Amino acid sequence: MSKIPVYFMPGLAASALIFERIVLPEAVFEIHLLEWEIPLDKESLGDYAKRMSQKIKHENPVLIGVSFGGILVQEMAKYIVTRKVIIISSVKSNLEFPRRMKIAKITKAYKLIPMNLILNLENLAKFSFGEKMNHRLKLYEKFLSVRDIGYLEWSVEKVIMWDRTVVDEKVIHIHGSLDDVFPIKYIKNCIVIEGGTHIMILNKYRWFNAYLPEIILREETNENG
Repeated sequence: MSKIPVYFMPGLAASALIFERIVLPEAVFEIHLLEWEIPLDKESLGDYAKRMSQKIKHENPVLIGVSFGGILVQEMAKYIVTRKVIIISSVKSNLEFPRRMKIAKITKAYKLIPMNLILNLENLAKFSFGEKMNHRLKLYEKFLSVRDIGYLEWSVEKVIMWDRTVVDEKVIHIHGSLDDVFPIKYIKNCIVIEGGTHIMILNKYRWFNAYLPEIILREETNENG
């Protein structure tokens, strides 16, 4: 029996290192890690997704995306036949955005975010934020792989301006009850991980290792619930 190809897409600016603790049974699954590419000048999200879908080298893959990566794999699924699309800490349409993101879309406030601050984690770490904050900065430093201002500006805009309003009912959505980026109160039809935050792919990896195989192999037409 041939193995099931599973492609993982990290969140905004993150590297595939965020999946380093995810382990699926090797006899059944074959893991492939995707990384962000720098977008072309004025490239649309659809064109970017089409370009990224060319990196999928197997038929009928499972696509798993975290956060903005979850948005991207849904767009990639327009160009390839997939076995399953699973999103983690993400949204199925812009109707699940929190109010602040909807306001940012109208006001274009996202254009005011100082991207160079996000890039300069080393400078942030020079200030004392206390032990917890410095630990979090070290995490970000490890997992943030794309330090390109053009990419960051493009990504933030593409998230805020995402125009999907009709949910693909086949998408499986896994979400944390304590997600502060996409609060659970705006999310419908998802598998809830109690105590899971927006970065639960890092600290709830045991849950994913235990349940992802079963979720992938389930054959119902609509697994959410």
